Amino acid sequence: MSTTLTEALDELAALDDPKVRAANEKRGDDHGMNLARLRALAKRIKSSPELAVELWATGETPARLLALLICTPRQFDAADLDAMLREQQPPKVNDWFVNYVLKKTPLAEELREGWMRDPADTVAAAGWSLTWVRVAKSPDGLDLDALLDEIESDMKDAPPRKQWAMNEALATIGIHHPGLRARALDIGERLQVLADYPTAPGCTSPFAPAWIGEMVRRQG
Repeated sequence: MSTTLTEALDELAALDDPKVRAANEKRGDDHGMNLARLRALAKRIKSSPELAVELWATGETPARLLALLICTPRQFDAADLDAMLREQQPPKVNDWFVNYVLKKTPLAEELREGWMRDPADTVAAAGWSLTWVRVAKSPDGLDLDALLDEIESDMKDAPPRKQWAMNEALATIGIHHPGLRARALDIGERLQVLADYPTAPGCTSPFAPAWIGEMVRRQG
């Protein structure tokens, strides 16, 4: 028997933990979900495109997180995806939307380049995120030198989310394309983007030169 919207919302309400909510609010996320328990709920509901649409329409963060776990990326057309991306979202919803929907939709390439140069920070960041995925997985047809030109010109002063995604693209080029590695390292060193980003012990810094160096070292 399929789960109804009312039943899903009741289950989400039961998962809300005030302590988790307080911790999340410090990071800009307005929910009290233990994500492991949320994933368990999604696994029990299974794929449900119709319920996902209903949950998303509530506008509530817990409901939208569940929607992103039970939707099918192919269910959304280009207009749907563009509209959803442009909605104001807390960080976790935006992150899951990019990773669980945009990176898996067959429309990614159709939308990627137009989004990259959009004036909205969140939209441009999504375009650059799709770009670095393509740099890593299917770079044929991409002008990587032109991407480096754009990163070199614009990343330093880009808004936060776009800057982060451009930096990911810079590091990805340096890691996966040895012929361009020296230039990627040089751009990273000169721009110093994320050079002072706090990094926990044992974790890799997002500063592109450090990131490239560590990933190449692991490749042997």
